[in-house]
Amino acid sequence: MMKKTLSALALSLAMSVSAQSAMAEPVKNIVLVHGAFADGSGWGPVASALDKAGYKVSIVQEPQTSLADDVAATRRILAQQKGRSLLVGHSYGGMIISDAGNDPSVAGLVYIAAFQPDAGESLLSLASKIPSANKSIVETPDHYLYLKPERFQADFAADLPKKETDMMARSQVMPAAAAFGTPAGKPAWQTKPSWAIVATQDRTINPELERYMAKRAHSDTVEIKGSHAIFASQPDKVAAVIERAAQSLTQ
Repeated sequence: MMKKTLSALALSLAMSVSAQSAMAEPVKNIVLVHGAFADGSGWGPVASALDKAGYKVSIVQEPQTSLADDVAATRRILAQQKGRSLLVGHSYGGMIISDAGNDPSVAGLVYIAAFQPDAGESLLSLASKIPSANKSIVETPDHYLYLKPERFQADFAADLPKKETDMMARSQVMPAAAAFGTPAGKPAWQTKPSWAIVATQDRTINPELERYMAKRAHSDTVEIKGSHAIFASQPDKVAAVIERAAQSLTQ
C-alpha cells in the first residue's frame, strides 16, 4: 500500500512539474490580424522582422463579412498553432482579437492603433466618443464600406509613399457596415495581459481615443509617431513592441 501511495505521489509531482514547465515555455507563436481597408499582406515587413527574431508568424486573412465571421477566421488560425500564441490586431482587428483572445491558447494581446472594446461597445459607438479626422469612409448601396481612393494616403497612410498607398487603395478590403455596429462580448483584455501602440498622427482613429482605450484596459502602452498605417510605415518599431510583449510572457 505504501509503495502504491509513493508511486502515485511521484506521478502527481511529475505531472505537476511537467505542467509548470509547459506554462513556462516561451511564447513563439505570433498571430497577426489586419484591420479594415487593408489586407494581410500589409503585415509583410513586421512578419519579416519577427521571422528573423525566431518567431512563428501567422497572418489571418479574415473576410470582414461580419464580426462573428472574422473572429471565427482568427480562431481557425489559432487552432493551427502548437503552444500558446500572442494575438496582434490593427484597427478593426482590435475588435476581433478582443473576442478571439478569449481562446485558452492566447497568452496576451497587442493592439496596434486599434479599437479595444469593452462588453457592449461597437466600433461605431467607440469612434463616436472621440471622433477622428477621417471623413472619407463611404457606404456602398449593398452596405459595405470603403475609403475614398483619392483620400487614402492622407487619411490612412500619410507617412507612406504615394505609389504604395495607391496600390493599397486599389486593393482595400471592404468591411460589411454591420460589422462596425456589432457590440462586443466580454473582451479578453479583462483577464489577459495586453499591450498597445498609439499612433500619434492617426487620422482614422483619434489618438486620444487610442489613449483612453489603452488606459482603461491597463495596457502597457507605447506612443509612436506615425499614421494609422503605422504597421507598414514603422514596422521595426511595431515588431519590437510585439517581441517585447512575447518575451515578457515567458517570465
